[in-house]
Amino acid sequence: MPGLKKEQHTALKNLTVIGYLEGTSFLLLLGIAMPLKYMMGIPEGVKYIGMAHGVLFIAYILMLMVVVNKIKMPLWVMPAGVLGSFLPFGPFIFDHLLKKSLKKDVKKAN
Repeated sequence: MPGLKKEQHTALKNLTVIGYLEGTSFLLLLGIAMPLKYMMGIPEGVKYIGMAHGVLFIAYILMLMVVVNKIKMPLWVMPAGVLGSFLPFGPFIFDHLLKKSLKKDVKKAN
């Protein structure tokens, strides 16, 4: 991303990676683990995928706070990132909108 310092770019990249992992774990939880538990009586998927999702959720929120502190962001970023983490496909959409907004801000600055 042009216009960002190396540490800012690294933080943004880490947010993207953790966001994609968190979003994927949520989709696995909703689409595979929960149907296995409630339709077939196999609760192990919810136990393990749910735990992984919980850890990734916390990591995502913490990384979001780090990125907001390192990069000057619009006010909508923090609440939108948190809201996105509660919705299926939310982290993917949030990442796209955030990068689009940052690119627009870089163009305005130049």
